[in-house]
Amino acid sequence: MAQVALQVVKDNGVNTEELVQKLVRAAAAEFTTYYYYTILRVNAIGFEGEGLKEIIEDARLEDRNHFEALVPRIYELGGELPRDIRAFANEAACPDAYLPQNPRDMREMLKVLVEAERCAIRVYTDICNMTFGKDHRTYELSLAILNEEIEHEAWFSEFLGEGPSGHIRRGSPGESPYTSRFLVAPNGHQKV
Repeated sequence: MAQVALQVVKDNGVNTEELVQKLVRAAAAEFTTYYYYTILRVNAIGFEGEGLKEIIEDARLEDRNHFEALVPRIYELGGELPRDIRAFANEAACPDAYLPQNPRDMREMLKVLVEAERCAIRVYTDICNMTFGKDHRTYELSLAILNEEIEHEAWFSEFLGEGPSGHIRRGSPGESPYTSRFLVAPNGHQKV
């Protein structure tokens, strides 16, 4: 844990225990969303489903990246992940993104996807508001994730006919253009 960095955040008026709890709940939501998006992606079949599959995959992989980027910050602030995965999943800040009753109904699947993204937007907006001007590192990380979650919502809401998203295909699925600078590769070097 970074002692001076932690003390500066506390001195700036951030309740670090509350912040860590919010970050753990956000990480749990990203982890469970990655899992549920895997199920949703597998079930995106047929003419309509094939169009969704790539976008679900992009959001799914970026949610995994969000989890990976949040974990170091949780520990830097003196927190930790729950030791039991069931307890961790139960702490998720957003409801589970269950496969709809009729898995072939792509409109219902889109509603699940867009609501998951809207919940994430609320979670990261709250963390940004809590840390703005007080905890620059957590703020920048949360803002980066927020930007990607806003794009995810726009992609899915476009499929629902709520308007154009401006989505442009990324170089490769899971690229995380905003969050990638916070990710660390298995060899200890920053991913690019």
